[in-house]
Amino acid sequence: MAIKEGLRPGGRSARVQESIHSAVRELLEEQERSTLTVPQIAARAGVTPSTIYRRWGDLSTLLADVSLARMRPDSEPAATGSLRGDLLAWAEQYLDEMSSEPGRNMMRDVQCSATPGYCASILGGQLQIILDRHRPNEAVLPSTDRLLNIVVAPIAFRILFAATPLEPQALPELIDIALRP
Repeated sequence: MAIKEGLRPGGRSARVQESIHSAVRELLEEQERSTLTVPQIAARAGVTPSTIYRRWGDLSTLLADVSLARMRPDSEPAATGSLRGDLLAWAEQYLDEMSSEPGRNMMRDVQCSATPGYCASILGGQLQIILDRHRPNEAVLPSTDRLLNIVVAPIAFRILFAATPLEPQALPELIDIALRP
């Protein structure tokens, strides 16, 4: 079952979703994710397990939905005064957050979700804010796709498929490559 989009922003449905999301976040702080169960979440949220199964279908889809909600940025990317500086600050923060254990788990949860383009749209949106900020000052700007392919993809690949994340020292070179015309 896919994560239901288009739920009303207020009302009972939103309150139930927030209660369940909060229960998941709290339980993940208290115990290993491998021991987490739908009945535990339901009990903590004050709902029946059938409410969770009806809305999300299974535990992995619920975890993906909670992760997707956490991925939404709560502020604009840092403004350092230069395009390269803004991209470097953003990439360093992304690498740091996503290479942490919670970040890795979030990325794995999102991989299980039924919304494959969601992450690219969030990340692309953040990068577009940076590009728009520098549009008046730069003759040529890279596309968000170019930044996703050259800067973000190596970070995500190493986090998900390598023993160690990308070294932060590699970021300036990747950004320089992405900024070349």
